[in-house]
Amino acid sequence: MELGSSSRPCFKSANPPVLISRNTNLTLRRRSQRFSFRVSAVSYKEFAESALEETRKRLVLEPSPLQERYSSMTGLDGKTQLQMLAFKSPKIRLLRSMAIENETMQVFDFAGFMEPEYDTPIFCANFFTSANTNIVVLDLNPLHQLTDHSNYQDKYYKNIMSIYNKYDEIFPWGGKLTGESIKFFSPLVMWTRFSSSQENHKALFSAFLEYYQAWLEMTIQVKEEMEPSQVRANREAQHKYLTWRAQKDPGHGLLKKLVGEAKAKELLRDFLFNGVNEMGTKTFIDYFPEYQTEDGTVNDKRSIIGKSFETRPWDSNGLFIG
Repeated sequence: MELGSSSRPCFKSANPPVLISRNTNLTLRRRSQRFSFRVSAVSYKEFAESALEETRKRLVLEPSPLQERYSSMTGLDGKTQLQMLAFKSPKIRLLRSMAIENETMQVFDFAGFMEPEYDTPIFCANFFTSANTNIVVLDLNPLHQLTDHSNYQDKYYKNIMSIYNKYDEIFPWGGKLTGESIKFFSPLVMWTRFSSSQENHKALFSAFLEYYQAWLEMTIQVKEEMEPSQVRANREAQHKYLTWRAQKDPGHGLLKKLVGEAKAKELLRDFLFNGVNEMGTKTFIDYFPEYQTEDGTVNDKRSIIGKSFETRPWDSNGLFIG
């Protein structure tokens, strides 16, 4: 669940405690009702259902074996609900969704991963909504890093940059993004924060569908790779991506709070980033040796090297300008 580079909420008491009278209790209940309503007014289930409906118009989907193992879960608080969906098709290795909902927040994580015979980007939608804010990452994550494969950018992003430009004023850049993370994003990435409103959520739904339809079209048009060396390269590139996300995904902390450390790690490795145990044998340190500590373990920090980007590092044409 990619919830942004520095999205951890901070709570503090700005005012001294007050005596709560009967009238004050009534006011607090009303405020609580308004608070819950604002969060529950957003339904990310509609996003998943619409994406699946678009997919079924173009492809034959069948349930992934993961669907039997992961369908729903209740948080440790007895109130938070986690709902999971998982599908596959001849070209799509895994199309999965996780929706988390309670009285104070909603989280939506929707992703699509191809079979290694295809080099199509990875669909990535990660949304967090609370009463006061929304944090959004929406992208077609490049399978191969664009700094090393300029032809890959031309193949998949050059002709669809207009989708991002359509929404860039509504959803401006969301602030600092680490240099390590930026390698896994494309110039199409929508990384933003905004206040809840009906208009903003309608625009987000529209953007989500346009991004998804662009990705879906790619999956339909892409030709199967017949060169074994390129299939191996695709497999390793996806495994590297999965290894990074399973280890460094910022949603780990939230999942740990909701379902406990053991179950959080299981969800990350076996569901959200399924394939990290099956698609390759390299470890996180093999791919990212700069994170190795003196005792051989992985540095827990999310950013230890590279530049942080306060502003969007691509121009409107998708050219990286740093």
